[in-house]
Amino acid sequence: MIGGAPRLGSSADGYLDAAATAPLRPEARAAMIDALDDGAANASSVHQAGHRARSRIDAARSDIATAFAARPSEVIFTSGGTEANNLAIIGLALANPRGRHLVTTPIEHPSVIESCRYLERVFGFSLDFAEVDEVGRVSASSVAALVRSDTALVSVGLANAEVGTVQDLPRIAQIVHASGVLLHTDAVQAAASLPVRFGSATFGVSGAAWPGPGIDAMTIAGHKFGGPQGTGALLVRSGLAVEPLLHGGGQEQGRRAGTENGPALAGFAAAVRAASAEIGSQGVALIESREALIERVLAEVPGARLTGDRAERLPGHASFVVDGVSGESLLVALDAAGFAVSSGSACAAGSDDPSPVLLALGFSAELAQTGIRFTLAGPVTAAAIDRIIEVLRAETASAAHRRGSWNGSQ
Repeated sequence: MIGGAPRLGSSADGYLDAAATAPLRPEARAAMIDALDDGAANASSVHQAGHRARSRIDAARSDIATAFAARPSEVIFTSGGTEANNLAIIGLALANPRGRHLVTTPIEHPSVIESCRYLERVFGFSLDFAEVDEVGRVSASSVAALVRSDTALVSVGLANAEVGTVQDLPRIAQIVHASGVLLHTDAVQAAASLPVRFGSATFGVSGAAWPGPGIDAMTIAGHKFGGPQGTGALLVRSGLAVEPLLHGGGQEQGRRAGTENGPALAGFAAAVRAASAEIGSQGVALIESREALIERVLAEVPGARLTGDRAERLPGHASFVVDGVSGESLLVALDAAGFAVSSGSACAAGSDDPSPVLLALGFSAELAQTGIRFTLAGPVTAAAIDRIIEVLRAETASAAHRRGSWNGSQ
């Protein structure tokens, strides 16, 4: 027992915050232990131990490239999704100077938006945000309306972490490429649960086909697959220049300096392999649990509203606003009952400000502070859903009682 609550750890029933980080897969743990047991050689060293370390990194790069229909030379290892997004936005915009105009959306991860802001502040770029609708969908026409002759880069995330909506990226890519503009997508949330491909292949809830050559750059992060935290990659189309953010020894073909974390990258690749092998069957199971949870919450929790697109959303993602009760209080109540959930993006945790994503979807500032997100690491039992509903109903009733008591005292 911890703090009076059962310790459910990373079980599918108790750990419902996989969008923040997925539980470490046993395959990833085993790969890391094997690499660590082989010694601590630097992959840039010329001795035999260094060659083994280099071979392990090369194998990880090849495995990740294969999983996403890319070439090994198109994979740049990073310290995670944030660094990869920074490298994509800043590195591509500076190295491919078509102009100094950027297009993104108001619901992107902070690492995308703040990278754009950096280019604005330091290099004089201008920035436009494509509108999103009430479920977080970005229309291709809204992007097309903003693309100009001096647009250097468009960045649209494949799926939103907070509300789970999956974008119609094939259509967006078609329009962006017709204008000769580079397209980056942050696929950190999508790549571990949808059949995402970097090249000309398929992805998405409905298996829509990529148009033409696909996209120009794509971000992934190891810990969303059940790999170690602190690992990630930017996939960049062959032939595109990338201005490095880190300068030094010339690792990653001169695109990202620094000694590679070989054991962690081995774990990253092992997690990607495992996730790729089960993505279809796991997705079906997650959707079933997700739908069961959504239906119960909407039917039985007063004031609850689903956020994001009901159909085109991540398989294990269920997010809500609950009128009259803060997301943080719901999070605390569920945590006390043994359920790890989130009130929104983990990168914004602890902020008292309304969710920028929910504000962009048209929710009021008051309602945008009531968001709560369940992201499943695996199928959830009916008994667990029963308990979740019980906790949510009790908390909403308590909040209503507090409001009534306060109003009566006026």
